[in-house]
Amino acid sequence: MKPGLLIRLAVFGGLVLFLLHPDSFAGFFSLFTKNNQPAIYNQGSLLDITVNHVLIVLAATLASTIIAVGLAVVVTRPFGAEFLPLSRSLANVGQTFPPVAVLALAVPVLGFGTAPTLVALFLYGLLPIFENTLTGLASLPPAVTDAAKGVGMTGWQRLLKIELPLALPVILAGIRLSTVISLATATIGSTVAARTLGEVIIAGLTANNTAFVLQGGLIVGVLAVLIYDGLSALERFLMERTGQLGRAAA
Repeated sequence: MKPGLLIRLAVFGGLVLFLLHPDSFAGFFSLFTKNNQPAIYNQGSLLDITVNHVLIVLAATLASTIIAVGLAVVVTRPFGAEFLPLSRSLANVGQTFPPVAVLALAVPVLGFGTAPTLVALFLYGLLPIFENTLTGLASLPPAVTDAAKGVGMTGWQRLLKIELPLALPVILAGIRLSTVISLATATIGSTVAARTLGEVIIAGLTANNTAFVLQGGLIVGVLAVLIYDGLSALERFLMERTGQLGRAAA
């Protein structure tokens, strides 16, 4: 087994152990407390908060993926090419407005809780997925698409059997970027009562308890690294399977 994989498995195991038995790490985190402050976050279950945080990110990323990939497919078809500027403008909305501003605008309509956070993450995740899907579909080798046409494939058959499978590694790169950004950005959802790891960080800032801040930040950081590495490995696997890795190296 490769050393890098062993390290990642060890980190993942450490994260799981911490979430299941956080009190076992109290000795370490007590180094970052003062005046007899609690060393481990005690206003809720860290495991439950982490699971909820991840589910919010996954739901928002899934929605962003469906819309962004759909838009990119439409504008790369002859009938939808004229909608490219409009689609790009829509995908840019999330990057134009800071997530905090989106939350402020969404709360009066959707109320406090998870919904405004999902909207903010959904909008923020559109652009990288849209642009990568656009790049993946637009950069396919003409010989491949011409061969598909030559054997009598319809437009939908070429899209589903040739274009999307070949573009998938590039699309996954956009999903990876969107997911990692959303993992960090989701913490601000706690300012509007969404149950995310931001509440651990905010509790630490409010009580001047560095241990709480460190716990929230470490969980988000470790999750981001593990998900980034996992999706990167999946991209490499797909590129090897479709023969694109050798061409990229060359």
